[in-house]
Parts: sequence; C-alpha cells; structure tokens
Amino acid sequence: MSERSRLYYGDNLEVLRLHISDSTVDLIYLDPPFNSDANYNVLFAEQDGSRSAGQIEVFTDSWRWDQAAVRDYQSTVESGGRVADALMAMRTFLGPSDMLAYLSMMAPRLVELRRVLKETGSIYLHCDPTACHYLKMLMDAVFGPEHFRNEIIWKRTTAHNTAKRFGPVHDTILYYSKTNNVL
Repeated sequence: MSERSRLYYGDNLEVLRLHISDSTVDLIYLDPPFNSDANYNVLFAEQDGSRSAGQIEVFTDSWRWDQAAVRDYQSTVESGGRVADALMAMRTFLGPSDMLAYLSMMAPRLVELRRVLKETGSIYLHCDPTACHYLKMLMDAVFGPEHFRNEIIWKRTTAHNTAKRFGPVHDTILYYSKTNNVL
C-alpha cells in the first residue's frame, strides 16, 4: 500500500518521522489545535442515530508550560538553526508561558512538514488571532520569509460577540511554499 492511500491515527509528529518520506507531499493544509483550552472527543451514535454515551477523547487543546513543554522546547533549541533562534527569542519575549508551550509543540511539526513537502509543494496553516503572529514568525524561520506567499482571511458567517470586545469574525490561513518553484 502506498503512502498516499494510508490513513494514520496518532500524533502527527510521530507519523511524519516514522512513515512519511522526504519530498513526497504536494500540498499540506494544517488546522492545528487553537489553544482553546477545551477537550475534544469522538462521539458515537446508536443504530437509530441518537447520541451514544460512548466517546473517545481525541485531544486536549490546552497547553501548559510543564515538563513536557520544557522537553519540546529543549529538543528544538538543541537542533539549532533559525527555528531554534526564533523559539529562544519568543521565550525571551513570552517567558515560560502556555503560549510558549504551544509554540514549542508546533515548531518540530512545522520542521517535519517542510521536510516532507516536494520542492514545488505548498503549505496552508490555519490559525486563530491568539497565535497567528507567533506562528507566522515560526513559519518564517522554517520556510524562510521569502517563501511567504499570502495571508488568507477566512471570514466567518457569524461572529461571537461579547460585551468586552469586538466579536472575532475571521481566522487566518498562512500560505507558504517550500521553494520559489511553487506550482
């Protein structure tokens, strides 16, 4: 069975490192966790279509600066290069924070995604307003600012208004290519 006809279940970092060869992917659309501080489950249905009590936790979308985050950060920093430099600069600015934990989780995944992209490949990273600017800096470190192609604004059909701020009405998609030879 070829790589393109398989479905993998699990941590994408492990799958990328163990199962996806270099320069084999044309296009990546990444919709990572948004640091929503929520748990997401797969809900099952009964035969009649009603909701079942059965469910499996898929992932927890909350990030904390803990020992796992420190390990992720250290691993990326020890690899050296522009990504390590960007993460160290973010630590100087953000301190050991939950946002830094999130970025420390994202950094090695972005590096692996670049590795698997073909020379003509491109990546679209869907992100929310709380992390978009930090993720753009990481993407610049991974792909190079010269390979930034566009910022795409995805307008929502409804806003979530609150009395204390303007309602968020869009998400951002960052579009990068691996090289200047993008299709």
